[in-house]
Amino acid sequence: MITDPISDMLTRIRNAASVRKATVAIPYSKMKFAIAKILEHEGYVKGVEVHAEGAKKILTITLKYAGRRPAFELLKRVSTPGRRVYKKTYELPAILSGFGMSIISTPNGLMTNKEAHSRRLGGEVICEIH
Repeated sequence: MITDPISDMLTRIRNAASVRKATVAIPYSKMKFAIAKILEHEGYVKGVEVHAEGAKKILTITLKYAGRRPAFELLKRVSTPGRRVYKKTYELPAILSGFGMSIISTPNGLMTNKEAHSRRLGGEVICEIH
């Protein structure tokens, strides 16, 4: 049993990118789908699709590469089940002076740190990408 499914998702994406796979399959959940859509919107992955295999849904993420390198250098889980990290709107981190991003879980749903800062929302810092 996986105790941290979001960390498992990020690890699967990192591992697939390190061996230059075209796609990676992940068990579906609403949270994972929302994170994948943010990654797609920000240009870190090419596409996100949901497929049904019997009663289970599978999330298929198409990875994006710049030449032979992945579109991201770091994909790191910040808040874990054992150590939750919450930030207020003025404490939200600026990743690589604005060239990276973090995904924040706010009362209005998942969003990037830039969007949460512009809406003046704080929340749980899920992960960092750059």
